[in-house]
Amino acid sequence: MNALAVIIRAIGAVNRLIGNVFAWLSLVMVLVCFTVVVQRYLFGFTLLWMQDLYVWLNGAMFTAVAGFALLRDDHVRVDIFYRPATTRTKAIVDLFGVLFFLLPFCWVVYAYSWTYIARSWRLQESSANVGGMPGLYILKSFIPVFVVVVALQGIAMALRSILVLRGQESLLPKPLRYPAHQE
Repeated sequence: MNALAVIIRAIGAVNRLIGNVFAWLSLVMVLVCFTVVVQRYLFGFTLLWMQDLYVWLNGAMFTAVAGFALLRDDHVRVDIFYRPATTRTKAIVDLFGVLFFLLPFCWVVYAYSWTYIARSWRLQESSANVGGMPGLYILKSFIPVFVVVVALQGIAMALRSILVLRGQESLLPKPLRYPAHQE
């Protein structure tokens, strides 16, 4: 098997694993939010740290599963031109998009967030709410996680495009093949 196909499969497996694990946080968020609502409206009290918890879980989940969403092609795309395009045109568009938009975006997010995250760790930052969650610095650490999973999946997209342009689409795993051109 081609080395590019192996790399694409490995990156996909990592993002699939992370996505499947972190997707369970949505259930945890619903349970925590339900508990907060029951506490507030049935018992007349609330724990601020629990309010922080479901918001933080939401942030952690969405940053961690971003690469998984890209793997599944679940991101927003203007399909008016892309959907009817040929497989080769889609590969060119994806390669261009990854190289000139996605990877530079990941670099900018990483570069500008690093001091922000380091400062948070240095200060052992916690919630601004009195009685809120400690460890906000851990949540902020999901920013580089986002960058890594999205950049890795972007690299896999670029490699996939290269295989398609080389006429080796058959080496791609089935879910990663481009949809057939519809006329």
